[in-house]
Amino acid sequence: MKVFAGIFVIAVLAAFSGPKTLKGTWRYAGGIYNGKKEGAPAGYTLRRNYSDTTFEAFVIDKGSKPEKFESGYYFLKSDTCIETETFSKQPSKLTGRPVAYHYEVRKDSLILSGTLPTGMIIEEYWKRVK
Repeated sequence: MKVFAGIFVIAVLAAFSGPKTLKGTWRYAGGIYNGKKEGAPAGYTLRRNYSDTTFEAFVIDKGSKPEKFESGYYFLKSDTCIETETFSKQPSKLTGRPVAYHYEVRKDSLILSGTLPTGMIIEEYWKRVK
């Protein structure tokens, strides 16, 4: 009986431990930056493609090819997503610096929140595309 109870507890904990990866394509849906709410940009789309361990971010203008502006790697630990940017098209203070975000996946939404090394407090919303 104790063995069954132990297996049941492990199964329940595994069911609620959250995703092991963010794999898929996500579209930026807006965010809150230092308390100021911003919607998704008009006229272009921001997308992130996650593999099991890496990410690439693209800006997509209507009628143009997607343009990569950022990439790096990440890993999930409990409710934390640790990202390290390895490429940025623009000068960035984040390149090579691990940044820890609290993450939550709710149905088709990814919520990333935390404080950047610059001190900016962010909360971003991403919708699953694929």
